[in-house]
Amino acid sequence: MPAKRPPIPLSRERILEAALHIADSQGLRRLTMRRLGDALQVEAMAIYHHLPRGKEALMDALAEHVTTIHVEPGATWQDSARAWCRASRAALREHPGVLALALTKPAKGRAAIAIREQIDQLADAGLADAAQAVRTLRAYVFGAVAVEVQQSGWAEPAGDDEPWRPPSKGGGSAAADADFERGLSALLAGLGTT
Repeated sequence: MPAKRPPIPLSRERILEAALHIADSQGLRRLTMRRLGDALQVEAMAIYHHLPRGKEALMDALAEHVTTIHVEPGATWQDSARAWCRASRAALREHPGVLALALTKPAKGRAAIAIREQIDQLADAGLADAAQAVRTLRAYVFGAVAVEVQQSGWAEPAGDDEPWRPPSKGGGSAAADADFERGLSALLAGLGTT
């Protein structure tokens, strides 16, 4: 009789990975502590050892995960801003199931540190009001992704009785890419004149 494999230890990273999978494949409404425990093959209460505030802590952690973006400084502030916006868009599109959290949860922890890093990069590269620019760029990226999600059918169903249509990972169209880049170029040009 083959020996049983020991269970994989529960960790915050494993919890977040499983939660992201549920949210992206079944929708955020279907992400419950019980369902997450089942996916991890543990009692739901075991999750509280890693996230003592329970579901609220889980939602904060998911929002932080998809909004913590780091990019290397570019040659100009425009290059840095463009890289940050593209990376942020890619992260949000990778996990459309938690987009609502990214839009509504304030930046905390590592996400807040990453935003401060972005502000510092833009300021060091010569942009006068880098904090205002980052707020504007974040609003643009989040809004653009929200429109893409809504237009592509990735959005969650209105009620529990409607079937969930899982997103196509990294999906998108050439038109959406072109629209994003055109809007980003216009925004960067405008920020350079203020």
